[in-house]
Amino acid sequence: MNASTGTAAPDPEAPVVDPEDRTKRLEEEGEIAADYLEEFLDIADLDGDIDLDIKHDRAAVEVVADDPKSLAHLIGSEGEVLDAMQELTRLAVQTRTGERSRLMLDIGGYRAARRVDLTRVAEAAVEQVRSSGEEVELEPLNAFERKVVHDAVAAAGLVSDSRGVEPERYVVVQPAGTPAAVTD
Repeated sequence: MNASTGTAAPDPEAPVVDPEDRTKRLEEEGEIAADYLEEFLDIADLDGDIDLDIKHDRAAVEVVADDPKSLAHLIGSEGEVLDAMQELTRLAVQTRTGERSRLMLDIGGYRAARRVDLTRVAEAAVEQVRSSGEEVELEPLNAFERKVVHDAVAAAGLVSDSRGVEPERYVVVQPAGTPAAVTD
């Protein structure tokens, strides 16, 4: 596990995957997810379109609407419903493909906006650590949010790790040169 980014180290014994095959598999995941979400939206009598992409080596699926506020109940408080929808969508993909999916779901641009906010939080913590020389603990965050913070901290040249137990797991930003623990 890469301590600064929370990503798994490459497995030297893992089979080499043809990038074209990988892209096709991710496109298939996106299509299955889109079908699942379209059916869900129809059953719930909700308006929304599905956008598909591949980002950060994952299928990226977004539910969009002319009025993003109409999707607010699919996001829920602090993204709780969105997180549940993502897990259900991943399960739908896994059921069809037989393989675990890492797809990312966004609804109404919530995750994109949250990424911007979390990057600002991480940058402020980095500045605080640089000025004080002391580690800074952030509020509890979900796995997506912790990953965003870890990436921003690593890009700034500092280290971070996650501590605590779900749902109270949080990120600690540390001065450069601090041995980093395993992150998520």
